[in-house]
Amino acid sequence: MGKEYAEIDEPIRRFIERQHVFFVSTAPLAGDGMINCSPKGLDGLRVLGPKRLVYADLGGSGIETVAHVKENGRIVIMLCAFEGPPKIFRFYGRGRAVERHEAEFEEYRRLFPGLDRIRNFIVVDVERIRDACGYGVPNYDFKSERDALENWIDAKSEQELHDYRVEKNSKSLDGLPGLDL
Repeated sequence: MGKEYAEIDEPIRRFIERQHVFFVSTAPLAGDGMINCSPKGLDGLRVLGPKRLVYADLGGSGIETVAHVKENGRIVIMLCAFEGPPKIFRFYGRGRAVERHEAEFEEYRRLFPGLDRIRNFIVVDVERIRDACGYGVPNYDFKSERDALENWIDAKSEQELHDYRVEKNSKSLDGLPGLDL
């Protein structure tokens, strides 16, 4: 049986910091809308406080998370141990996107040195924290981060990256507004 936690304490913070991957899930309000679950890595998650997380969203061909949190705020972040003792944590809350044109963007960017061309941040005000056993999660040995996304971004000029984001990140698959470009 899972346990509920009042806040992100030191043991939970250390668990978060040890994980190499986390998963983000959101959904639109429409009953027939597409639920989204995205894997994230590249040391892109930070604890801001006992009830707040932020992750750096480097980008991609979709914009579902941004569109969904703009529409309704609902979000869950899940981390599971692939090494060491089995454990899963889910952080349920309200998310919001922080885009490049917003004043907070630079504040969050300083938390992620080495990730230079971040598309946006997702800030999560955590409302509920639950763990689970993780007994069914396999053990994996971490080899390394993939550099494909950063290489893809680095190969583009600022204008090319902007044009790509206008084309691919202005609307979600369901037609919801994405990035403010």
